[in-house]
Amino acid sequence: MTTAILSALPEEQGQLAAALADARHDRLAGRSVHGGRWHGQDVVLALTGIGKVAAATTATLLIERFGARRIVFTGVAGGLGGGVQVGDLVVARSYLQHDLDASPIFPRWELPGYGRALLHCDDRLSALLFEAACAQLASARATFPSYSPGPPRVHQGLIVSGDRFVSSAAESDALRGALAAAGHEALAVEMEGAAVAQVCHDYGLPFAAVRTISDRADDQAHVDFPRFVREVASRHAERIVEALMRSLAAGA
Repeated sequence: MTTAILSALPEEQGQLAAALADARHDRLAGRSVHGGRWHGQDVVLALTGIGKVAAATTATLLIERFGARRIVFTGVAGGLGGGVQVGDLVVARSYLQHDLDASPIFPRWELPGYGRALLHCDDRLSALLFEAACAQLASARATFPSYSPGPPRVHQGLIVSGDRFVSSAAESDALRGALAAAGHEALAVEMEGAAVAQVCHDYGLPFAAVRTISDRADDQAHVDFPRFVREVASRHAERIVEALMRSLAAGA
């Protein structure tokens, strides 16, 4: 079964391509795709670019042209939920498009034609990703730089996506409050995952995602991002995906 590993930006994927055996490289639809074997598993790696349309295009390309049969997304996100701090990891249980609003025809955030707002991630794949994330934090605490007062943690829950970089405290508070009022307790916000979740839902394929919290989606977001991705997020991605692939190879 071919596993696709996606990230929006090169820094979020780190040096994953260097780990592939029997490596090959293709370029289609403006995407650079690296394929090969990893722990005996077929793997394709690609960068989606930023935003939901770019992410959906990439996911569909990997399914249709490269035979991807499960997809994992790794990258960074802004912390939205209480207690979610810079340096934490969030493994998605479900996704929602926070900028989707077809009201009054449909309730706010509901996907037209789907009868739902939430798209759930694959339980088994997400559990393996959660285990890998926990193991990574346990091993990294002594060597990774600290960006928050307390030790980093792994969270599981709702991540929301939209075609907007949420970067002010006012916008973050408004988004969190509106979602909470509808019963959606979002942990993090980013710009691609919900689109990939929808593509995987349509194809009936397993999807899982882990995001490293690079900022609190507030007025300091633009300051924290570049250094954090270089020093922390890319290293997390490399080690978490490595552990995940070992688990998949072992048939866990």
